[in-house]
Amino acid sequence: MEDIAAGDLKTILHSKRANIYYLEHCRVLVNGGRVEYVTEKGKQSLYWNIPIANTTTVLLGTGTSITQAAVRELAKAGVMLGFCGGGGTPLFAGTEFEQEVAWFPGQSEYRPTEYLQRWVRFWFDEPWRLAAAKLFQLARLERVSQHWTRSRNLKDQGFTVDPAQLQALLDASRPAIEAARDNTALLTEEARLTRQLYRLAAQATNHGEFTRAKRGEGTDAANGFLDHGNYLAYGLGATATWVLGLPHGLAVLHGKTRKGGLVFDVADLVKDAAILPQAFVSAMRGHTEQEFRQACIEALTRSGALDFMIEVLKETAQRIGLAAESAAAQRGVGA
Repeated sequence: MEDIAAGDLKTILHSKRANIYYLEHCRVLVNGGRVEYVTEKGKQSLYWNIPIANTTTVLLGTGTSITQAAVRELAKAGVMLGFCGGGGTPLFAGTEFEQEVAWFPGQSEYRPTEYLQRWVRFWFDEPWRLAAAKLFQLARLERVSQHWTRSRNLKDQGFTVDPAQLQALLDASRPAIEAARDNTALLTEEARLTRQLYRLAAQATNHGEFTRAKRGEGTDAANGFLDHGNYLAYGLGATATWVLGLPHGLAVLHGKTRKGGLVFDVADLVKDAAILPQAFVSAMRGHTEQEFRQACIEALTRSGALDFMIEVLKETAQRIGLAAESAAAQRGVGA
């Protein structure tokens, strides 16, 4: 068998890649030029290929190890590597803050700077950051409306909501978002709407009363699935920002409390749309963590979640960056 170099792989755009991996109790290594993970079955070692050219994110959970050669090949293929705890909840080794997954993006001197240059045109001015955050929140509403009412997969699993009731909630949120005077008001509205979406999802799945618990403290399946599924969205968020060359610290909404706040901002674009309803559906159907994880990955892939994240980031950089530049130019002329 001939070795395959990462440079020989055909390039697949990140927005079109199909795979997200969450691995537990295995070793990740390079075998014959391929990145594989090895599981033990009795005295047998089973080798499973990871198609790195068609993969966006690899999350390494409990009981995993990875070789330097595997990290090198993943980085060459532009795969986001994250370390987390069992079930997708965070493992805090390797980070200085205790509320984050440790993300390891590939390093390259040739990452694009176009979007970073547009981003920093507005980022240092708080009103413009707020304007960008509002664009994110409005895009989130549109995503929820589309996925909750048009996803055939959700309907096939028995998840149906009253479109008029859902639309009324979203319509009420839009003016509140646009009227928000600061990040605190915007975060408050985000949390308020999410609580209403929890209520709708609980009704649609006959879940009963639901209260969102703190991470790791949930006593019911839906809370556990929400914790688990959100980290899949974080993986895509980290990938989207890396693809466009945007540092994770240049957040527009979560930046005051999160070192990697931009990842959380971007993940929020799809969490309520795709992860939230699936968590309640999987709780209703008695899914295992693996079944829930696979359902989330399929939903994120089929709905083009990564493509959507990238497009929102590009539009925000373009629209807000140019507006901030124009306003600065006018102030210069006035002076």
